[in-house]
Amino acid sequence: MKKLIILILIFGVGHTVYGQTYNNFDTDSTTTTEPFNPSKTQFMIRGYGHTGLNTMSNDDETESSYVGSAFAPIFLFKHSDKLLFEAELEFVLEGNELEVGLEYADVMYVLNKNMTVRAGKFLLPFGTFMERLHPAWINRLPTTPLGYGHDGIAPSSGIGVELRGAFDLGGPSLNYAVYSTNGPRLKDGSEEPEEAGMLMFQNFEDNNNSKAFGGRIGLLPFADSSTEIGFSTYSTSKVGNRDSEYENVGAFLYALDFSFVKQIPALGGFVDIKGQYNNSDIDDATFIEIHEEDGEEEEEEYTFGNNSNSFYAQLSYRPTMAESDFMKKLEFVGRYSNFNAPEGAEWEEQSEQYAFGLNYWLTWRSVIKIAYQTTDSVGGHDGGGITNGFYIHWAIGF
Repeated sequence: MKKLIILILIFGVGHTVYGQTYNNFDTDSTTTTEPFNPSKTQFMIRGYGHTGLNTMSNDDETESSYVGSAFAPIFLFKHSDKLLFEAELEFVLEGNELEVGLEYADVMYVLNKNMTVRAGKFLLPFGTFMERLHPAWINRLPTTPLGYGHDGIAPSSGIGVELRGAFDLGGPSLNYAVYSTNGPRLKDGSEEPEEAGMLMFQNFEDNNNSKAFGGRIGLLPFADSSTEIGFSTYSTSKVGNRDSEYENVGAFLYALDFSFVKQIPALGGFVDIKGQYNNSDIDDATFIEIHEEDGEEEEEEYTFGNNSNSFYAQLSYRPTMAESDFMKKLEFVGRYSNFNAPEGAEWEEQSEQYAFGLNYWLTWRSVIKIAYQTTDSVGGHDGGGITNGFYIHWAIGF
């Protein structure tokens, strides 16, 4: 028995030595190479999509249309344990055209467990809605709150560099992000007079060499991470075009956000509360208004206090502790939002919106959303009034 064990050990050691020697030997030369190590690179495709039916009505007309499918693939590449790349494309059928966009594309390097640096085009951590909640299968309603998207005052993405991370405070925790981007561009009214004084955040090339700086701090005061309170800023000393009369116009934006997500046994399910307040303050500037008088075009200067704000609060409830499997998959949602644009601007507006929804979760990442929304506006591009909307959407994450 002892001899058998010795023979097995000799064979095992000999086989290991032979294997190492063989792997280190280059059969085409007399030199040795490094031992073979399996690649740590990984590639993954994730993303989301949605489609549905929208019905909009006001005092003048009613429009109902199936909305084309939106497809947003997310590409993830892991070069090593520290070096990663991510990108999201967006394909949307808008009107009768296919629009293709690059939502973000950035490279990330993990410095340590508390710090990660990334560069490229990335979603800005200005509050939490655009960075964390806007994908169709994560957003609890088919629409976005007032103040976001086109003509909104909350920036969504930028091109630059960012440092982010988190710290454990021994129960509570803290997350942070600081970044610099090319910054927004001021619309001076030369191309779209009705939008003079607005900020255009899709500034792919810096128009004045002045960079924007921003950041967010999020505090999770409880050990179960159920609650988060955040504060964000975003500012630049120049938003106007280089060598123009608007070059030295500056802008300062800030946001406050709140989140509470927890299963409460007394209520028999999960309660999810979200909210965010945005404020945009742009230096005063003088713009040109062109109007006709006696058949001739005349220019008239005007200015206004360029301050805007928006706010939304959302509550959703899902009875995950109900006995019925059907009830467990239901979710009830309500949201209030408002938006106030500057008085005296061509795009002056005061709007408030109520939205109510009922969701049915087919799986944890596939949901059917039915919602009703009413918006009461004064001013704005459409002239104001009450607009009602009814939506049926199907969203899926993959």
